[in-house]
Amino acid sequence: MLVVRSGAPVLRHVLAALVLAGTILVPAPSPADPRAQFPPEAEVHGQALPLRGTGRLVWMKLVRVYDAALYLPGDAVGADALKDAPKRLEIRYHVSIKGEKFGESAEPFLKKNVPAEVLAVIRQRIEQLNRLYQDVKEGDRYALDYAPGKGTTLSLNGSPLGTIEGADFAAAYFAIWLGSKPISDTMRDELTGTTTRN
Repeated sequence: MLVVRSGAPVLRHVLAALVLAGTILVPAPSPADPRAQFPPEAEVHGQALPLRGTGRLVWMKLVRVYDAALYLPGDAVGADALKDAPKRLEIRYHVSIKGEKFGESAEPFLKKNVPAEVLAVIRQRIEQLNRLYQDVKEGDRYALDYAPGKGTTLSLNGSPLGTIEGADFAAAYFAIWLGSKPISDTMRDELTGTTTRN
């Protein structure tokens, strides 16, 4: 998933370069509330998970990059979203992005949220996931589904692309959006339901 934090100069420059190079095609903006883009419930390995929260990533207050939704068990506490429990993060894109860019944009946030020794252990699995990413265009959806004992499954528009094993991998990768130093503090809180949307 393309990730960019408004306060991260390097990522701002990367996204700006992608826009100028035509890697990211900016369509007409969608004014709809992110919550309207997602169903109220998602099924993860046979378990129904209610929608916990939604958020929107906007670059430089100008480009809507994507809307995101987080699904968690009904009795889960939002602050515990990285624990070994079922979850889905679904992202609907407002821009076109080349598949090889997803790993590049995720790496800085993995390093911010995950200890180096843990990253070393899961490095091969991160590369495995990066190889699964494909190009997306406006309206496409990626989903990351995690089920304890089964792993993290990446899907594009409802079609599974592959599964990465390990609770350690899931905790690290979901931290890109839900960790202590995510791509957006506001979006993390909206996704986990720890703040109230206006």
